[in-house]
Amino acid sequence: MLKATQLSKTYKSGKALDNASIHLNSGQISGLLGRNGAGKTTLFKILCGLITPDAGKVSIASKKQKPIGAVIEEPGLYTYLNAYDNLKVFSQIQGAPTDITTLENCLKEVGLPLNRKDPVRNFSMGMKQRLGIAIALLNNPDILILDEPFSGLDPTGVASLSKLIKQLANRKIAILLSSHLMAELHKVCDDLYIIDNGKIINQGLTQDIIDSQVTIYTITGKNIENSDFIQSYIVQKEKNKVTIKCDSEAISEILKSLLDDRFKVTSCVPNITLEQLLNPVSK
Repeated sequence: MLKATQLSKTYKSGKALDNASIHLNSGQISGLLGRNGAGKTTLFKILCGLITPDAGKVSIASKKQKPIGAVIEEPGLYTYLNAYDNLKVFSQIQGAPTDITTLENCLKEVGLPLNRKDPVRNFSMGMKQRLGIAIALLNNPDILILDEPFSGLDPTGVASLSKLIKQLANRKIAILLSSHLMAELHKVCDDLYIIDNGKIINQGLTQDIIDSQVTIYTITGKNIENSDFIQSYIVQKEKNKVTIKCDSEAISEILKSLLDDRFKVTSCVPNITLEQLLNPVSK
């Protein structure tokens, strides 16, 4: 769908991208992970055609005039207008359909109510993010780019937006997003690109990358802390929750044993940080 090859970009302040390559596939959610200033936003702007790289090229397999929709940094909304009127203005700017049915369907698609007539300055951060995505989808793009879409959202907003992103991928849209929330990237992204100092230092299936580095898991379930089998793995325990230390191969056996002992496991979350992925340790 989209193939960016050996992209480089240098500003007066230094090199923002250094031979970075990325490949997006239809219906696939890709994550871009890196520190602030690592080159994520520069890469997004190059993919969207907002800036020109010093070297490298971007090719897109699409016949659409505007194949990419994006929300970079923050949604640029007219805060004094309501959601519907924002969509109408942006549709006129982009040459997209402006009829009532199309615009209302766009609002419904991203989960925004049709009965909100007040200015979007009254909206929550999650609602503003959804409206930004609705605007990015006006031209029915094949590719959607989201820069830190979970920033500023509460857990309910994060979960709701994650669900929306998965639904859009089911429409065969190729999605690229950046985030500092490791748990959310783990749940949402099919594959990951790790960027540091403008270079893609690692890439692959999300589960493979995380499994290669994770050594700590948090397991929740009723009375899970009373299991005899996991006592030797526990590094911290609370009521109905334990943090254990083991590798990715052992966790499957641990979960199986818990289920065999009739403990109802409600979640198992790998504990991994950005620093671990930026500075991987060989096992």
